[in-house]
Amino acid sequence: MHKVYIVGAGPGAPDLITVRGMDLLRRADVLIYAGSLVNPALVEESPAGLKLDSWGMRLDQIVDAIEEHVRAGELVVRLHSGDPALYGAIVEQMAELERRGIGAEIVPGVSSLFAAAAALKTQFTLRDVSESLIVTRPAGATLEADLIPEFSRLGQTMVVFLGTEHMEEILARVECPPDTPAAVVYHASWPDQKVVRGTVADIAAKARAAGIERTALIVIGKVVDPATSGFGRSVLYS
Repeated sequence: MHKVYIVGAGPGAPDLITVRGMDLLRRADVLIYAGSLVNPALVEESPAGLKLDSWGMRLDQIVDAIEEHVRAGELVVRLHSGDPALYGAIVEQMAELERRGIGAEIVPGVSSLFAAAAALKTQFTLRDVSESLIVTRPAGATLEADLIPEFSRLGQTMVVFLGTEHMEEILARVECPPDTPAAVVYHASWPDQKVVRGTVADIAAKARAAGIERTALIVIGKVVDPATSGFGRSVLYS
């Protein structure tokens, strides 16, 4: 079966792509990449003779391009930001490709949520603080309803994707104590990374004051401030 490679580019820093992902990038004949979400340095790293920015392309156009070049015997890499499994819209691409007799191999990537944890110098699951990580997004043009209020009642770490433009509305709907630690991490691992810390009550205003308007993650939970979280020591090191 003909095959396309769907590769996670990582969170931004070009050296945070996996070894396998970089190998495919350097061998690609055709590179179809996710526009401004992927670091241009990674696009430049590829010697591909054809490079297509998928920003603005319809699903059928992307699939048509993949099919054309895969059937021509070329190595085609579809480069997604972060890890393709999170808000990557890869299943719809693979379903259409499968109908055309084209398979896909997925190469995982480092998600921006893990780069955000690194920037915050914390861990999302922390003994006696949070045993679970909730990854979600707000309702909007492509999502009719969300569960942000319900999730926020659970007292676990919550990371909100795709919500920077609506931070104020999101934080107003969060149903946890207003003094719960929160952070906004912009462009995690990029050279212009920004980390803003605060609480549910004031983080939106602080992030706006720092000039953050897009491409950021909202992190809510006591793990944002581990020093005051009252975490317990792992039994692994007891």
